[in-house]
Amino acid sequence: MFPLRDDNPTILTPWFTVGIIALNVIVWIYVQGAGVSEVALVESVCRYGAIPAELTGRLGGAEGVELWPGLPPCMFGGLTWEALFTSMFLHGSWVHLLSNMWFMWLFGNNVEDSMGHFRFLVFYMLTGVAAAAAHVLMGPSSYVPTVGASGAISGVMGAYLVLYPRIKIQTLFIIIFIIRIIPVSAWFVLLYWFAIQLLSGYATPVDEGGGGVAFWAHVGGFVAGVVLVKLFENRTLVEARRRQVRIPVDQIAHHGWW
Repeated sequence: MFPLRDDNPTILTPWFTVGIIALNVIVWIYVQGAGVSEVALVESVCRYGAIPAELTGRLGGAEGVELWPGLPPCMFGGLTWEALFTSMFLHGSWVHLLSNMWFMWLFGNNVEDSMGHFRFLVFYMLTGVAAAAAHVLMGPSSYVPTVGASGAISGVMGAYLVLYPRIKIQTLFIIIFIIRIIPVSAWFVLLYWFAIQLLSGYATPVDEGGGGVAFWAHVGGFVAGVVLVKLFENRTLVEARRRQVRIPVDQIAHHGWW
């Protein structure tokens, strides 16, 4: 089950959603070398990624650790708490980047539409930090760097669940040789996704040598999005959305919707 698009028009141009997507792509290409060099990729992930053991002071005197056979060891001593922010704009592969950006566009434009631009940016960053904190909490001794926008995007998905639970999402289903695109309510798509993250998190606990997908970051970001969305929601914009009224840019700035 893969969501393709939603039946949910916007009244604002989602500048910050587009900007965040663009920034992630720029970082992937110019900071991480678009994954062309595995050595450069590992170096960027270890330097700017969030390493739980480094954040919690549980390195035990280790200066580095070999995480990937045949590649240079991941050296410690880079960013610490700042990495909670920088890690949000790093990725491990093209697939990782493109899948995250797809979900960001699908859900982010409508959430920005109900918050306003600046509120949405603050919300995005806060849920991203909450996601990283959840991952660190569940594996405080892990040496594995955590990277990706998926934690913050999970927060956006949690907000979408609260704001638009009944909106239909055109969803791709592939069952053996049968391919269908079926409209499914957002609440089902998002809760199904969240259940998978939660079950996967329990099935693959983070430990000192563990790696893979940061499921608990997804869970933490999603829960943070559900909890925080009403604090960031702009009721004037929400009402304008209900009436499908287009808001001029000068009026957005005048009413403090940035």
